[in-house]
Amino acid sequence: MKLFKRKSNFWLCLLINLCFNLEWSIPAWILLALHYWRGWSVWLFWLALVIWIVGIIIWMRIIGWAVKCGSSPDRPKENKNPYSAKMIDKEV
Repeated sequence: MKLFKRKSNFWLCLLINLCFNLEWSIPAWILLALHYWRGWSVWLFWLALVIWIVGIIIWMRIIGWAVKCGSSPDRPKENKNPYSAKMIDKEV
């Protein structure tokens, strides 16, 4: 499987996350309905929509950081097995 660069994969991941977390945008859509029904400012709708998208981007960054922390390779350790080939060569 081809590994993608982070920049090219970011927009695809954001789109998928927006689809999966669509219910988080319900307050924005309620504010849009109140804009047409009661005459509230449309800026409240846009503010809620931006907060929803920024929240998902922050969550993606946190998950990406956690994946990087878990994927760091371990440093090589000294072989302490007395029956391994390297230890036998030292004794001879």
